[in-house]
Amino acid sequence: MAIQRTFSILKPDATRRNLTGAINAKFETKGLRIVAQKRVRMSQAQAEAFYSVHAARPFFKDLVGFMTSGPVVVQVLEGENAVALNREIMGATNPANADAGTIRKEFAESIEANSVHGSDSPENAAIEIAQFFAGNEIVG
Repeated sequence: MAIQRTFSILKPDATRRNLTGAINAKFETKGLRIVAQKRVRMSQAQAEAFYSVHAARPFFKDLVGFMTSGPVVVQVLEGENAVALNREIMGATNPANADAGTIRKEFAESIEANSVHGSDSPENAAIEIAQFFAGNEIVG
């Protein structure tokens, strides 16, 4: 398999509860490297643009409100098959359906406050990374 990069967000529920280190330890233990990272407060415009694919869905307004409710940690993870591996480590979107040992099973508060976001494809990873990082901010 090829080395890939994927995008990750530690959501406001995770940063509020000081879970950044515990969550990142799961990524690193499973073979992903953090090659870019910053703590930011998403603006309304950033959150709306980031989640624009969901703009017509009934949960869009609440999602944007949640993602702007506190700081998040945005990061680029790198490793073998990083997109799929990240999604495996995160677990199912609904923590009730997530496997034991996954981030969402252990740390999520709800389906919305599920502690993490991860890109769903290499193509979307590239788009999402570019929304938050300049190329020179990613150090492999």
